[in-house]
Amino acid sequence: MPLLSPDAKTHVDPAAQLSVPEKSRAERKTSFDVADFPVPHGREEDWRFTPVDRLTGLLADEPTGDGALTVDVSDKSVVAEPLAAGEAPRGTALVPGDRAAVLAHANSPKALHLKFEAGTEYAEPVRAQVHGVAGKRSNGHVVVEAGPNSQALLILEHTGSGEHTANVEVVVGEGAHLTVVSVQQWDDDALHLAQHQALVGRDATYRHIAVTLGGRIVRINSNVTYDGPGGEATLLGVYFADAGQHLEHRTFIDHNAPRTTSLVTYKGALQGESARSVWVGDVLIRAEAEGINTYELNRNLVLTDGARADSVPNLEIETGEIEGAGHASSTGRFDDEQLFYLQARGIPEAEARRLVVRGFFADVIGKIGVPAVVDPLMAAIDAELAAGGKI
Repeated sequence: MPLLSPDAKTHVDPAAQLSVPEKSRAERKTSFDVADFPVPHGREEDWRFTPVDRLTGLLADEPTGDGALTVDVSDKSVVAEPLAAGEAPRGTALVPGDRAAVLAHANSPKALHLKFEAGTEYAEPVRAQVHGVAGKRSNGHVVVEAGPNSQALLILEHTGSGEHTANVEVVVGEGAHLTVVSVQQWDDDALHLAQHQALVGRDATYRHIAVTLGGRIVRINSNVTYDGPGGEATLLGVYFADAGQHLEHRTFIDHNAPRTTSLVTYKGALQGESARSVWVGDVLIRAEAEGINTYELNRNLVLTDGARADSVPNLEIETGEIEGAGHASSTGRFDDEQLFYLQARGIPEAEARRLVVRGFFADVIGKIGVPAVVDPLMAAIDAELAAGGKI
């Protein structure tokens, strides 16, 4: 049984149909200097979907406010000495790519440093709970270092309120297996702009999972580059936008090494007047990246009138010596035929609607495979449906 209506339309920006965009994704500016990133006006390619007029205060150059943010890490053994700007491994993977990221860097004199030791398997997930305070502005930079041949799962949980710019810098050592889960379950008035940047070492495996349910405006750039051949990157995302929410996810996979792989899978649902989601997926396959394999997928399920989803996949290829590359994108409305099918078999309407939405998310939820993340996620999705009333 299809998860989208038969009349579901593919929603693809015209530029996505070109093998080479008008301007290479590799040419976008990166810098540690705030002056290199003026306050955006919304006509820039990188900001054209974002409501920048509602982010004036957050994009101003201001230091972190006292008591604006608390961070609690469950396993203190992985907390290393904080890192100043230019103190390795800070700056090894992440160079700011927009105004929000450069402000997070410039106004974070010390970065939280989480270090997973080489050759060590961490049996329990490590949780870093980030809590914001209403009416306050904060900036943050976290450096996550996975030593060679280590195995670990890190869960970043964002709750509370306030206005927050953040960088999450991830260095995955040779042969390491690291999963980073970022859960955005902010209060309804929170603002959150972030750049998550990973450098994946030779034969390393990196998984990044974004779960975004809360916040008034949330925009996360999740990017990957490689530090040698054989690296694997999987980026998964689940989001649910309600009335008045703007949830934006951007991914950039830079295949700059041979025999690397990537898989990007994002799914979102929307309900309520002015609910808005944006997904922009960029993949760059450089000339030296022979033998790579990549695929990106975005699906959106629109549950009510007044909601809007934008989905823009971009694939840029500089070599023909690859194993495979592709993308898919679609946005569809709730399927009344599925609802009728379930109700005809005695399932009440509210339960039938919940089952359809759960079915829509099923494959990406299955890929997450982390009970500590999946169980609360499904409960939160059920709560979103209940709070939204009749679909």
